[in-house]
Amino acid sequence: MQFTPTLMTSLVTAALATASAVSAQTVRIGNQGDALSMDPHSLNETTQLSVVGNVYEPLVGRDENLKLTPRLATSWKQTSPTVWRFELRKGVKFHDGKPFTADDVVFSLARGAGDGSDMRSYTNDIQAVRKVGDHAVEIETKAPFPILPDVLTFFYIMNKQWSEENNATKPVDRRKGIENAASFRANGTGPYRLRERQPNVKTTFVRNGAYWGKIEGNVVNVEYTPIGNDATRVAALLSGQVDVIEPVPVQDVARINASGKTKVMQGPELRTIFLGMDQKRDELLYSSVKGKNPFKDKRVRQAFYQAIDIVGIQKSVMRGASRPSALMVGPGINGYDASMDKRPAYDLDAARKLLADAGYPNGFEVSMNCPNDRYVNDGEICQAVSASLAKVGVKVRLQTETKGTYFPKVLKRDTSFYLLGWTPSTYDAHNALNALTRCVDDKGAGQFNLGAYCNPKLDELTLKIQSETDQAKRNALIKEAFKLHDEDFAHIPLHQQALAWGVANNLSLVQLADNVMPFRYMNLK
Repeated sequence: MQFTPTLMTSLVTAALATASAVSAQTVRIGNQGDALSMDPHSLNETTQLSVVGNVYEPLVGRDENLKLTPRLATSWKQTSPTVWRFELRKGVKFHDGKPFTADDVVFSLARGAGDGSDMRSYTNDIQAVRKVGDHAVEIETKAPFPILPDVLTFFYIMNKQWSEENNATKPVDRRKGIENAASFRANGTGPYRLRERQPNVKTTFVRNGAYWGKIEGNVVNVEYTPIGNDATRVAALLSGQVDVIEPVPVQDVARINASGKTKVMQGPELRTIFLGMDQKRDELLYSSVKGKNPFKDKRVRQAFYQAIDIVGIQKSVMRGASRPSALMVGPGINGYDASMDKRPAYDLDAARKLLADAGYPNGFEVSMNCPNDRYVNDGEICQAVSASLAKVGVKVRLQTETKGTYFPKVLKRDTSFYLLGWTPSTYDAHNALNALTRCVDDKGAGQFNLGAYCNPKLDELTLKIQSETDQAKRNALIKEAFKLHDEDFAHIPLHQQALAWGVANNLSLVQLADNVMPFRYMNLK
């Protein structure tokens, strides 16, 4: 069946048909994509972590100003250079009434470090986790790790007993299509409970009346509906069928602001959109070049970089709502250095010469994988990249698809050329270096280095950055690491996208630069 905008509107209207009957304390969210699972360790992706982060909680969280704040841990301190002690909150209960204890922390960190977990880059430098009584744990790291509390802010704690009772002791593995009870059910300690899960249709949440802490907002029920079509999503907001949409298509900002009933919340986002290339295989999986891998040649990677018209993408595709970038992190991330944020010139002649020098005077064909419902204008960005590369003889076979099939494909590295976005969850450059540029190992290092770029010297620097406590020395190491990465043209940074949420005038909420949307801060007037 072909889904036209008219048909999509009818389907979404049907899905939201109960809107007139809901209470005044219900907020209806329309997002371009769904959370792919309720399992908090199954996918390290912001939409996923944002949604399940209302149900599950970390040891250490962030407040509305993105400052570290106690959550399931009341305090933490280093007892030695490689050991952190976390004092756990007493009296906390999971949604099914089971008490929260140190056993749940030990279990969750082991689960998140195991096979199938997409959160292994958060745990790859943890040596051991030890229970110290019912309400304290020690986490030992392989080397000094001063930013461990920052690293844990998106690592959510599950109930050990519930997981065992429901055969969910291992994470849902999106790469292999493996599901378990944790994909459709949830038992956290958070301010909202999962009421009903209908994947790709609607997921509903209800306020946790037994929550241990304060819920700042007044919203009782939240209905989360994926609405992939831009026009349908905007129409749902303007007609009052939903109260929040994310993202707002850049071309519709003025119309939403002019409606009198809705507004657009805009702000900078910490996410960097970039391109990656398979640099490991001796022959690309999806290319006209046989017997060798053109992306192993730095000249080819540089040619791709210099052939992309990033200003054209900013103006025509993003309509000004992006900031072209030369780094894998942007402003607002610790370690960002504006003096390094200068892209090599867009130069088609230089790109053609580089390709010719590398042995590809007529270019070549390569497939490119891209989501069409995850980042702002992601499909259109990939189309623009394809058009730019065509000018230097590179024929891109573009494959765009919903993130539900895109992520399982690229996360098992079944790709030659791909687009990805990354927000450092620690707000620190080490997170991007560890997850995106480190040589891939089986412990979680380089877990999202999908092209398997590897530079041992860069790895050495990343480990030094991880353990360095002197901020000036640390920033110098970060600068050196990014210099190596940039000289290798290891990835092609594109831009930081801007946040744009459409919101009904009777609703207030907190917009965070990491694009997380906590239900607890929502207030209906």
